[in-house]
Amino acid sequence: MASIPPQRGESTRLRAVRKPVPRQYQAIHGHRWAFRMAGQGPAVLLIHGIGDSSDTWADLIPELARHHTVIAPDLLGHGLSDKPRGDYSVPAYANGMRDLLGVLDIDRATLVGHSLGGGVAMQFAYQFPDRTERLALVSTGGVGRGVTPALRLASLPGAHLALAALRLPTVRTQTAIVIRLLRLLDTGLGVDAPDLLRVVDALPDAASRDAFIRTLRAVVDWRGQVVTMLDRCYLTAGMPTLLVWGARDQVVPAVHAKVAHAAMPGSRLEIFEDSGHFPFHTDPQRFLAVLEDFIATTDPVSRRTEEWRARLRSQGVGHARHVPGPRHGGPIPPTH
Repeated sequence: MASIPPQRGESTRLRAVRKPVPRQYQAIHGHRWAFRMAGQGPAVLLIHGIGDSSDTWADLIPELARHHTVIAPDLLGHGLSDKPRGDYSVPAYANGMRDLLGVLDIDRATLVGHSLGGGVAMQFAYQFPDRTERLALVSTGGVGRGVTPALRLASLPGAHLALAALRLPTVRTQTAIVIRLLRLLDTGLGVDAPDLLRVVDALPDAASRDAFIRTLRAVVDWRGQVVTMLDRCYLTAGMPTLLVWGARDQVVPAVHAKVAHAAMPGSRLEIFEDSGHFPFHTDPQRFLAVLEDFIATTDPVSRRTEEWRARLRSQGVGHARHVPGPRHGGPIPPTH
């Protein structure tokens, strides 16, 4: 499929400014989950990244809801959902997505996951293939070890104190100066700096920071990412899969995009050249066009148990050895 370029002369902002979709609340296993839900039609589940919330999709939800039932949760430990002392692993989040869809009477959905949310979407597809119609992975984690040093440091002991210090007025002022400098120098982190600062602001209390660190340590340590999808990527054969990455992503380096594309048979790859870790914020109009085109031009997959078993038996052993993941950041390698 040919890449959909941004339209010349057109603002990168969504043309129609619609009223934000308010949150709803649902108790699941004794914990309150916050989520946004709008529209009618085939279901699309939007899963945000670590430290973020459904706020990150707020501008896109009304547009997608014109033709789809859109569900955008605050993952447990994030946003306005409860923050218990519990399991914040990727499989646990996948189970939570299943249970949320269950109480909403939604059997199957197209999953759109950003960063950590991409890892949750892939885990959901692995655990519940019969409930997954398509995968759209945006700057997703789980491809290789490479990740911004800031997240590696945040996984170390003492991270609670560092996160709390970032909210002090003096540190906040210094951080704002650094962000302004990064943007003036046109660095990759400068592109994402406002969003990264927004994520820090979304951790106002000890419970939020504790949930953030528990989630982070489930997927990152001082050496980088500890969870990989590469050993199970062959299972996505026949699953419509879209990969979207910002070429200037410094959080999850863009070199992972090509690796994921090679590892996922039949996947589509869209690189946003001027975007960082949040391509759906940098160029929402293009992102919406790419996502809607992907959904419109692919058929939802229907998994049979016999097919799933056959694929596990025929390719399950040793497959990941053929698709090594990147350990460090760097430019996207050329396609030969």
